[in-house]
Amino acid sequence: MNIMIAGCGKVGKSIAMRLCEEGHQVTVIDKDEVALHSVTGSLDVIGYRGDCTSIEILKEAGIKNTDLMITVTGDDEKNMLTCLIARKIGGCQTIARVRSPQYAEDIKYIKEDLGLSMSINPERVAADEILRLIQIPSALEVETFAKGRVNLISFAVPSGSVLDGLQLKNLHSKIGMNALICIAVRGNRVIIPDGEFVMKADDKLWVTLSLADINKFFNKVGIKTKNIKNVLIAGGGTVTYYLAEKLSRLKMDIKIIEKNPEKAEQLAEQLPKAMIICGDATDKTLLTEEALEEMDAICALMNEDEENILLSLYSHKNANAKVMTKIHRDSYMELVSELPVGQVISTKKVTSDYILRYIRAMQNSIGSEVETLYRLIEGKVEALEFIIGEGFSGAGKSLKDITLISETLICSIYRGGKIIRPGGNDTIETGDSVVIVTTHEGIKSLDEIIRR
Repeated sequence: MNIMIAGCGKVGKSIAMRLCEEGHQVTVIDKDEVALHSVTGSLDVIGYRGDCTSIEILKEAGIKNTDLMITVTGDDEKNMLTCLIARKIGGCQTIARVRSPQYAEDIKYIKEDLGLSMSINPERVAADEILRLIQIPSALEVETFAKGRVNLISFAVPSGSVLDGLQLKNLHSKIGMNALICIAVRGNRVIIPDGEFVMKADDKLWVTLSLADINKFFNKVGIKTKNIKNVLIAGGGTVTYYLAEKLSRLKMDIKIIEKNPEKAEQLAEQLPKAMIICGDATDKTLLTEEALEEMDAICALMNEDEENILLSLYSHKNANAKVMTKIHRDSYMELVSELPVGQVISTKKVTSDYILRYIRAMQNSIGSEVETLYRLIEGKVEALEFIIGEGFSGAGKSLKDITLISETLICSIYRGGKIIRPGGNDTIETGDSVVIVTTHEGIKSLDEIIRR
């Protein structure tokens, strides 16, 4: 695909790098020569210096031959205006980064008028990711399908678990739940398991479950869970605002520590249900006074990576809590992977992942039913959601009468508000949302997974 990116900051560079790795033709625009050179000097991209809202610059950069315009400058209004112009003169699809809370609700009303294919608010998406991890504290990773109704969750099999030594075909009779193990990772080996597969301690497994069944499932397989009620958030930025707003709706007790008095006062007005503390979240005395050790979850969301890392390390040592750490710098990612700082959150990575997920679905869904596409385990497995249209050759047939291609599994069917764990007597019908996992790339239709 021919993709144009307006904005050569950290996010723009990250997106450009990953798009180049996937073989796309990338053009970047920025009026800042230094920022532009940081991308063109390190990546195989075409660069144009200038204002991305200029029709002449867009034409010169080749907007009429562009399939997708992505705008990630630091100005929301400029991002939206650029997408509007690109849509009008180039007819391409457009994605705009829109960060301001004031546009969070308004954007859906003007999205069509602006010609936006998608808008993304990085801080809001990051807050959603943190919220999922808080709601499912024992999970290592969480991906969602069917508009959040179906969850694909990863976890590690603990020593002594009922799963250790259990054949997969006996899972349902052993735990009596509507759960399906879809993927297993053992060492460096990735397996799409069949009924004969024997699970072992330390395996990393992916399971499909409804949100209501997750804690019950974890308890049955020997993973201790507890509902999170008390959350401490360090830092009063935009991610904190979105997260606290969502946590308040869930009636959780929230403490926010922010050292800037003006920002703390503003948060107190915006979030009346949260306790706002003006102070330094790396101050040991303050953390003791605010009962850090009693918190169920601790989110280090300050502007400085070093402060976030220090708080998370201290929390790991002094509190029995779910810890999440926001990191900005790529150079720190490898470092923190070796440290006990809990789940790492990067708004830059969240943004690029979100946009790339859309591009993959866009690229793979031409002439297909693909609704959502995730690449898991360093791209070794794809999880795809299909909305079944007319003409699916397997419609109405029992799954036991359908033979799938190798290393492929149907792991969930969503129909009429009900999640179905696929069994031999189940069928796939028009209108269903169906999730599959496979090691094959480029599947565009559910028909392609049926062995002829």
